[in-house]
Order: sequence, then C-alpha cells, then structure tokens
Amino acid sequence: MFTLTVRDHIMIAHSLPDPFFGPAQRLHGATYEVETTWARPVLDEHGVVMDIGMASGLLGQVLDGLRHRNLDEHPDFAGRLSTTEVIAQHVGERLAAAAAGIEGLERLTVTLRENPDAWASYTLELPVLGGGSGRG
Repeated sequence: MFTLTVRDHIMIAHSLPDPFFGPAQRLHGATYEVETTWARPVLDEHGVVMDIGMASGLLGQVLDGLRHRNLDEHPDFAGRLSTTEVIAQHVGERLAAAAAGIEGLERLTVTLRENPDAWASYTLELPVLGGGSGRG
C-alpha cells in the first residue's frame, strides 16, 4: 500500500459541555495540526498516490469551513460534541466526498494533533474507482 500525507492547521473555539471533560466544558480555543494520509495499493500512471497540490488544496478547502470558527455555533456540529475524534470524522467525510472522482484511492486517514503528545485519527475506506490518474 502506498500513501501520501499532507497537513495543514486550524484554530477553532468550542466547548465540551459534559462533566466528563472537566475544565474543557467551558469555551476554549484549540489549534489542530490536521494530517491526511491517502492510500492506494498501486501507483497511478504518473507514479504517485495523487498530486500533492490537489491533496493540499482539497484539505485547505475542507478546513476553510472550520478555520477561526466557534464549533458550538457551526451547523455541522449541532447536537454533537466537537471532540477531536468527531472533528477528524467531519474532515474525513468531507474530504472523501471531495475526492470521490479520483480513481484508485482506497483509504483515507485524518489525524488531528492537539499537541506533540496527543492526537486522534479517523480512517475510512473509499469506494474504489478504476485505476486512473489521481490527477483529477
């Protein structure tokens, strides 16, 4: 399996209003390093998993909807706690939808790093389309 990883970062605000989260129940800020790893078993005809610029662009587009936002007020998180894991799932599902036409990709993992010692990931299997270019 071949992989390509690109990363970006976001700054958000949110609260986790459940006693389980202790002081994080209150509104607070978080900066996440967001790492995405795309996987395919066979390289495309250009010898790559996918174009790095395309992978970075897709990630940036998805993250733009979260940057400098209070997730407590974001409609996609209504009725849900915006835990690191839930944010990773949100990013992963949107990236998978954005990359739906890219052939040959099988898996996507999104990792959110809150600090060098703590991170959470979400992995999803992608519907496999042919063995095309990965160039969009």
